[in-house]
Amino acid sequence: MRTVTTPLEERSPLKPWAGVPSELSTMFRPHLDALAEEMIEEILAGIPEYSRPQDEEYARLVRLAVEGALRQFVDLIMDPESSWEPVAAVYREIGWAEAREGRNLDILQTSLRLGARVAWRRLAAESEHYNISRRTLASIAEAIFAFLDEIARAATEGYTKAREQEAGELEHRRRRLLDMLLAEPPAAPQAVADLARLAQWRVPRTVAAVVLYERGQQPFSHPSLPPDVLSDVNRREPCLLVPDPEGPGRGRMLESALRTWVAALGPTVRVEDAAKSLRWAREALPLARRGIVPSDRLIRCADHMPALVVFKDEELVRAVADLRLAPLRTVRPRHRERLMRTLLACLQNGFNATEVATRLHVHPQTVRYRLHQLEELFGGRLHEPDARLEMEMALTVWLTAPPSAPSND
Repeated sequence: MRTVTTPLEERSPLKPWAGVPSELSTMFRPHLDALAEEMIEEILAGIPEYSRPQDEEYARLVRLAVEGALRQFVDLIMDPESSWEPVAAVYREIGWAEAREGRNLDILQTSLRLGARVAWRRLAAESEHYNISRRTLASIAEAIFAFLDEIARAATEGYTKAREQEAGELEHRRRRLLDMLLAEPPAAPQAVADLARLAQWRVPRTVAAVVLYERGQQPFSHPSLPPDVLSDVNRREPCLLVPDPEGPGRGRMLESALRTWVAALGPTVRVEDAAKSLRWAREALPLARRGIVPSDRLIRCADHMPALVVFKDEELVRAVADLRLAPLRTVRPRHRERLMRTLLACLQNGFNATEVATRLHVHPQTVRYRLHQLEELFGGRLHEPDARLEMEMALTVWLTAPPSAPSND
């Protein structure tokens, strides 16, 4: 029998099967059915995930993949320019199925190696019978490895496409869930539970909303957040919903992730009250823009409730301020502001001159002198509980006005 050899000059680095003698395709073709059965049997025995005797569609896909790969390989030996598309389509479908079933590509790679091992074992056993030279065997081995790379690449394409589509679907569901949770009136608990399951989000006991806007003109970075935080930074009003906001490390996580944003964290509420947390977070951002609450770090609404409440109806408070703080209009503007800040500090510190002095960075005697002036202006009303609350609210707002606003002189 003539020895089948491969001339070195015929071997192609890009298409190694072009270097395999084409007459071998005729020699191999009658054995493909038996070889396919042996490969399928070994793959199903070696990979339990693929053994599904009750799933006819899956069994059909496995058979189609093995038989298609064998026919494609033999066709390439006969004609190196044969179309890859039929077998590539099958392996893209397999890659798609692997992604949809939550497996990585390692299992598929293992199955390809198992199949190649069976094919090589059969070829080695028959090589003497067909008088195949060692050089030709080496060419066939190289062709097999290159062929495996090609079908693995097709499977990876299908796998990647499925994962991208799956990620897009999941992201869409999570955005819909965020909208549902922040809606008013609140959605039905069962509707939330159903969508949360599809969005792979565990419904927590408590949540807090975060509203964002970009810090300055610097290009912002997308927040790097844990998967349990629902987020949408591409909407007109970027926002997040944080589960278990009081949990260990949650505050530090938000501080770190939102460095390039001005961010207001609403109060912690039950899930069905998420819209209320969002409302308070929305109230805080305009105050941050005006410098009324500090915005150099995460704004926690719970730490600024007095300011949020006072500025909730700023127009009303200013009207009250005009009435309750009228005696201060008789004082020169520069001295008026000192008295206003001293009075606010006294109201906030129980009229303790030492604490007020520390806060204002002045001597306690200075505080007492100013307090004496205030008592002359306001009389006994300065120490009436109801009047003190109104004055504190009025001063908080009045001191944030432009210099010309509180004065008519």
